[in-house]
Amino acid sequence: MATYQSLITKNATNLIIMRTFLYFFLASIYVSCNYSKKENYTIVISNINVIKIEDGTITKQTVFIKDDSIHKLAINVPPESYTADAKIDGTNKFLLPGFWDNHIHLRGGDSLIEENENLLPLFIANGITTVRDAGGDLTKNILIWKKKIDNSQIIGPTIYTSGPKLDGDKATWAGSLIIESYNDVTKALDSLQSIPTDFVKIYDSKISKENYLEILKQATQRNMITSGHMPFTLELQEAIHSGIGAIEHLYYILKGCSSNESKITQAIINKELDFWGAMDGLIQTYNDSIAKQTFKSLNEHGTYVVPTLHIGNTLSYLDEIDHSKDPYLKIIGKGIIKTYDGRIKRALNATKGAIKSRKELNIFFKKLTKSLQDANVKLLAGSDSGAYNSFTYPGVSLHKELEAMVTAGLSPLEAIQSSSYNGSKYLKKDAISGSIEIGKLSDLVILNSNPLENIERTRDIYRVIKGSQIYDPKEIEKQYDCIECFTFFTN
Repeated sequence: MATYQSLITKNATNLIIMRTFLYFFLASIYVSCNYSKKENYTIVISNINVIKIEDGTITKQTVFIKDDSIHKLAINVPPESYTADAKIDGTNKFLLPGFWDNHIHLRGGDSLIEENENLLPLFIANGITTVRDAGGDLTKNILIWKKKIDNSQIIGPTIYTSGPKLDGDKATWAGSLIIESYNDVTKALDSLQSIPTDFVKIYDSKISKENYLEILKQATQRNMITSGHMPFTLELQEAIHSGIGAIEHLYYILKGCSSNESKITQAIINKELDFWGAMDGLIQTYNDSIAKQTFKSLNEHGTYVVPTLHIGNTLSYLDEIDHSKDPYLKIIGKGIIKTYDGRIKRALNATKGAIKSRKELNIFFKKLTKSLQDANVKLLAGSDSGAYNSFTYPGVSLHKELEAMVTAGLSPLEAIQSSSYNGSKYLKKDAISGSIEIGKLSDLVILNSNPLENIERTRDIYRVIKGSQIYDPKEIEKQYDCIECFTFFTN
């Protein structure tokens, strides 16, 4: 009986041992299978300081990218828990959405096609993953470049374009669509939608007040985004109430803040005054109360404003500053450089009074930019770089614009928000870009230092990510053979 009981006990013990062994065996297989099925990502940026563009808060996170979008954001993720095609150590570095330059020009006609294309990588080298092309005469080529960029055949930013500008007869800019009637407006907008363009750009050199307003009316009915200069035969509130989406440059905002706007407008209509002749009077009649009402109206209608301060700084001092030794002239095409001559000659031949007025206006625009920001008007950072805009170089000029905004009184965060964050909202692309969030495009810039402490650090770029591509700015810079062009950052 004892022997029989011992046998039962022994068998039970063996069964427990076997069950235990089987449990651990199956558990090890489960763990092994799970390990072998670790999720793989296209790019993982580990342990990086992610700047929340909405409010400037910074959180150390690991960013997981699949294909061309942000798949996951996590804290304290062990590196053995995932695999990646490419890994970036983000320790002590800072992550922002890729910058947007919200006002550039790709233009100059057939002879400058190649020179424009050759400059596209400069945007990526400067962390600019998206640009807004505000009108020109190279639309067909831009559409080709967009496809090549999307297919990684050439290096360049996402390009949102207006296509040709809309203007009156004998328009200033080549390639403009001429608007002289209601039917012209309809045909022009049909044409832009068939391309299709991303927004409508209106110019002010020849267009009538009536046709300008008709463009805004029909474009609004079609849900087309608009931006533009504004003829001085028009009062600012008329444009705002007619649905203008963004106002390029500050001349038109200044006009809408004058206590004498109506009289000056009528003088323009009567040809008793011209555009530049009106500026001194507009500054002298700037009225804080009227300005507050103007800013309120801009806010209520969701109208954006593009200050373009850097080009103002550059053009206002062409009579004093010699740019002939600018390093960037070594990489800008000779054809584009030739287009700079017009503005240079006008600046050098201007009267002392005109030069003085231009500089006073430039100073006033800085104050106006600060006032707009304080009133929470949505600003867009745009460089206005491109052919004909003397010494306003693609890429770096966006950073100079951000610096000019900070000099005007904005915080570094406010200036940075005017780039990708506001730009994506204006073009209604904020569902896919403009901030670092799950599901948004992985258009990102990694900085070596914190730009919220010093705006110049937006130029201290470690890597640029465009979708699934990783770019080292130094490698892009090599193709231009101009080391001095890219050594401007000092920590």
